[in-house]
Amino acid sequence: MDLWRTLSLDFGGAFSLVDIAGGLIVCVAAIWFGTLLAKKQAHAFSTQQTINSSADAQGNGELPGVNFFDYGDMRFLHLASPAVQGSMKLSKPFEIHLDYQQRMMAWLLLADLDQVCHQHAMQLGLGAASLTKFCHLQLNMHTTAVELNPQVISTCRSWFHLPDDNDKLQVLLADAADVARQGAWHGCIDALQVDVYDQEAACPALDTADFYRDCRDLLTQDGCMTVNLFGQACNTHDSIQKIAAAFGAEAVWSFKPTSAGNTIVLAWRRPRVFDKTHLQSQAQAIEARWPLPATKWLKALVPVA
Repeated sequence: MDLWRTLSLDFGGAFSLVDIAGGLIVCVAAIWFGTLLAKKQAHAFSTQQTINSSADAQGNGELPGVNFFDYGDMRFLHLASPAVQGSMKLSKPFEIHLDYQQRMMAWLLLADLDQVCHQHAMQLGLGAASLTKFCHLQLNMHTTAVELNPQVISTCRSWFHLPDDNDKLQVLLADAADVARQGAWHGCIDALQVDVYDQEAACPALDTADFYRDCRDLLTQDGCMTVNLFGQACNTHDSIQKIAAAFGAEAVWSFKPTSAGNTIVLAWRRPRVFDKTHLQSQAQAIEARWPLPATKWLKALVPVA
């Protein structure tokens, strides 16, 4: 008795030949897909091991190892923990795809867009270099990024399309708090973007009124600081109060939290006037030049005072 006859008798003729063939195809497809995922996981693990070993070989003391993995069209950066430190869309490596990082570009709402290419942006905390690449390559700004972990810098250069230093790009291996205190930088920065976290990303690594005063000193007269407030141990209200103490409440605006829980705060060196008609026109001009959802920002941005 052949297989088909046996199955027909065992299951009361409930299955046709087409049903059995379809089932076999599904099984084969499931095995193939499982094998593919296993290979991708093995590749990601191998990559992580390589980068972590490199970090250990450098003897970085208390600095965490750096790893990354790909999932579909996304590449994620980690500091030896499950917390995501940054990400990049592989198909669009020079665009900003995360809502909170897009909002950290909201200083453009009060900028002279024709003069942006002559201005200076600084990032305290490199992450996956999304903001650094955007300011340098999309806005053509003088751009300086400050990062404490040398393996973050090398990983961004090798795997996240961060360009080498040139006449308009400089990546500093330094402590962000030290740089903020250096008089040589005071009054030089038009757009300061602060996103400094340790490997757990439970709260901002630098979050004192004194630190924010140093950040204010970095800014030009019309300069703006944007800060990412995030984490399970982060007290957003207290952090905003510290920023307001350093800048003056009338100079501070805040976004409503993103769906992921990031609150972006904007603080200008001096108070600025927000005209709704001008902001709408400016937001449309931003969207016409760059891939940023500027008109959506206006619905979520509110003054602190």
